[in-house]
Amino acid sequence: MSIRRTKKTRRAMTAVAITTGLVLAVAGCGGGDDGGDDKPEKGASSPATTKSSEGDEGKDEKSKAPATDQVLAEVKGEENITLTVSSATRDEGGFVTVSGKVTNSGGKFWAAANWRGEERELNKNGSSVAGASLVDNAGKKKYLVLRDTEGRCLCTKFTGGVKPGQTADWYAQFPAPPEGTSKVAFQVGAMPPASIEISEGE
Repeated sequence: MSIRRTKKTRRAMTAVAITTGLVLAVAGCGGGDDGGDDKPEKGASSPATTKSSEGDEGKDEKSKAPATDQVLAEVKGEENITLTVSSATRDEGGFVTVSGKVTNSGGKFWAAANWRGEERELNKNGSSVAGASLVDNAGKKKYLVLRDTEGRCLCTKFTGGVKPGQTADWYAQFPAPPEGTSKVAFQVGAMPPASIEISEGE
């Protein structure tokens, strides 16, 4: 009886040892797979984060870029007035539109009385840029501001004038010089001539 019991005990211990070994082997394999999966995921996510952050920085730099106003010419003259020309564009209709800003840096109200021109038909324009002209020195030609049949200029009228420290926008339209002519001088009132270059309209 003792021999049979000993054999049964040995068989039971052998079965337990085999079972325990299989369990440990399975657990070890499972742990190795988990660790391997985690590493590639972390490595793959890092470059994606870097790319997105670089893209965002690029967008921020573009949005922070300051916008600058174009200035073709700037002259200072009578009554502490500063005249700025920001554009001179040739249009398909056969005319040139010149525009910019005028700033009253003086201490008195400015009515642009000297800018309306000396011609009789321009007297109705009051405070305006009606007396302005474009001078083509190379071609020896002078172009006056366009006007309608009633003598009203195609230009800005400074209604109420310009107060001290204020800036006002202005524009004036002229007949277009020949296509080969791009450099002209803008002249108005007693202000110094402003050399400008005409650009082609879109």
